[in-house]
Amino acid sequence: MVPDTPNSLDLLLPDRHPQPDFFICDVADAVLKDLMPTMEHPFYALSKKPDTAIRRYEHEGKWLEVTPSVKGQATIYDKDILTYVVSQIMHNLNRGEKVERRLRFNPRDLLIFVNRGTGGKDYEAFCEALERLMGTVIKTNITTQDNQDGVPLGTEEGTGLFHLIEQAHVQRKNGVEGGRILWAEIQISEWIFNSIRRKSVLTLHRDYFRLRKPIERRVYEIARKLCGAKDRQEIGLEKLLKRTGARTELKRFRHTIREIARTDHLPDYSVAFEEDRDVVIFVGRGTILATEDITRLSLPLLASSTYERAKQAAPGWDVRVLESEWRKWVKTTPNDADAAFIGFCKRVYATRGCP
Repeated sequence: MVPDTPNSLDLLLPDRHPQPDFFICDVADAVLKDLMPTMEHPFYALSKKPDTAIRRYEHEGKWLEVTPSVKGQATIYDKDILTYVVSQIMHNLNRGEKVERRLRFNPRDLLIFVNRGTGGKDYEAFCEALERLMGTVIKTNITTQDNQDGVPLGTEEGTGLFHLIEQAHVQRKNGVEGGRILWAEIQISEWIFNSIRRKSVLTLHRDYFRLRKPIERRVYEIARKLCGAKDRQEIGLEKLLKRTGARTELKRFRHTIREIARTDHLPDYSVAFEEDRDVVIFVGRGTILATEDITRLSLPLLASSTYERAKQAAPGWDVRVLESEWRKWVKTTPNDADAAFIGFCKRVYATRGCP
């Protein structure tokens, strides 16, 4: 008897903050964004154990060298801080607001955004992550800068050498060490800021923060960058291992991919593994919105609360799939995009019922 495949929800961390009312200001409206260069190449360690070894990665003419501090290399969990910052800056940029490299925020907003707890240990972990991000030095020929004509600079212009975060300040109540954190302010590197201004970013699924294992996050990032909105894409297992940056043997990685394919719980993409060819296949679940779908007719991004209303209007449906269908179907720009989408969901449910 073949055992049942585990429920994908059981393989994800719980959604610790399902109600958008927890968010303050416009935090909930910001779309989860990540930088394409850091999704494509292994900038971050996949282990929580301090890693102080210098690492070098090369792929198709692109290379990067990561030098950690004595506190260890910045991890893929530390990256959550930069993902939050990138998402907030992109949100402001899309609204036509002036943006800069320095951002002040309430760490509680960040912890909620990345599906963390909000206890004392979570705030201390936040501070430790800041130290690793500031201490990690990146040297690379992957450029995010434009020349005066808006054309990306070639690698012949030299290499970049930078910290992921250049400055950070954490304000505690009464200025007491160990006191309650009131706010934080960080200044990201010019390299990261240039990538944001060039909109060299991709939207991630919210369940990215619910993936339990670092390697699952990394495989999802690569799938997201590799596939985009395409239906299908494949990559050799050895090449995928190299791009993850994981320090593991191919044999062990093969087992890991086999398990990911068996449980099939990654967001946005289903994973298949053809062992005879040693090839990993990513198949889109239909939840990714193509760039042209978002920009077509200048349709605005929808508010986060709209998705909750859409779920009530069309029970059982994946509202991201419905959104993609709606954006392709609509012929004129509505006065109220959120209301128009809810109306579309109601019509779908009334005519098609549950999927």
